[in-house]
Amino acid sequence: MATHRALTEPLATHIESGTMSYLALPHASGKRPLFLVPCLISLMTIVAANAQNVSRTPEELYGEAKTAEASGDMAAAEAKYKEILRIAPRLGPAYNNLGLLYFKQRQFEKAAQVLERGLKVDPKMPSASALLGISLYELGRYSDAISPLQNALGANPKDNNAELYLARSLLKLGRDDGAAQHLQKLAQRQPDSQEIWYLLGKVYMKLSEQALAKMNAIDPNSVLAHEMSGEIMESMKNYDGAIVEYKKAVEMAPHQAGTHYALGNAYWNLAQWTAATEQFHQELSNDPHNCMAQWKLGNILLEENIQPEEALADTEKALAACPNLNQARVDHARALLKLNRSQDALPELQVAVKSNPDEPTIHFLLAQAYRASGKTEEAKAEMQVFAKLEETARAATAERAQEVIKNKDEASH
Repeated sequence: MATHRALTEPLATHIESGTMSYLALPHASGKRPLFLVPCLISLMTIVAANAQNVSRTPEELYGEAKTAEASGDMAAAEAKYKEILRIAPRLGPAYNNLGLLYFKQRQFEKAAQVLERGLKVDPKMPSASALLGISLYELGRYSDAISPLQNALGANPKDNNAELYLARSLLKLGRDDGAAQHLQKLAQRQPDSQEIWYLLGKVYMKLSEQALAKMNAIDPNSVLAHEMSGEIMESMKNYDGAIVEYKKAVEMAPHQAGTHYALGNAYWNLAQWTAATEQFHQELSNDPHNCMAQWKLGNILLEENIQPEEALADTEKALAACPNLNQARVDHARALLKLNRSQDALPELQVAVKSNPDEPTIHFLLAQAYRASGKTEEAKAEMQVFAKLEETARAATAERAQEVIKNKDEASH
């Protein structure tokens, strides 16, 4: 019976004591252990594992994390970054790397938590500040995003992402003036960014509407209120509506500088040349130094293809008042070409093309001037530039048209 009980009892049980593991072999009677034997194999395994972990440096773990990340194994990369933080909890960049990993996966809550911890360890990490600010923005915590984004921008004033998200956060909080300042800086650094110009236009429109509302609250029938209303309509290409408002301003202040020009400009945008000419002449009676009105008088004559000598005189007067008015310089050259004075037109167009190299029309006119001057190679080169710019412009127009059609189709479904 005793033999049977011995067979049915476990052969050994583990007893843990400190860092040593033992095997307790049972006595035949089953009452107490016969003796204790160290679990040397188990102990050696633990020691070896610990030795392996200690020998792996943060640099090695970082390399393994980047390898895992590159292969798409985000879980393994996360584990490596966490291991770095376990053995080096004061290593600020490790928090930045783990936060960036979460950020790339759009796990913004986790990213924000890790980055906040990292910035407590090392506050001087601009990249971590920027990532934290953007993560907080994505979480809808716009007020909280302001400070880290400002810190990132303070450390690196040319951090476009930090400045863009700072502007966005300010817009969300209704702080339009501050947002406009940052968007203006971005527009200077990234003049081809459509998003920045869209946001800036949106801010300006909102500020204009707010200004108009305040002006109307003071006096809705003032000259300035009508002018402001007309400018808002004109900015939205509603020239007919703008004309109505500008006419009211002209009736109320016919001798005030600017009123006739605003009305004439609305007519000019609609190619109503006779009405525009009348208003520009009246504007010059009120303000003889208005170079825009003077230039557009010459421009109208060129558009109507009449009186090139008078157009030349108008554009010369405009350039005398405003030497940097590039549009007047181009039209001055156009008038010279019409008068068969291509040699005189060349320097004007060369200056104009440097000021605005992306305008196709200037290259076309310059090609004409070169050809008329017998410079065929230069004319050919300018026509090639013109053709390339025109093709780019047509492609952009076609792309925008496709987007409009696509948006309409999506809206209809």
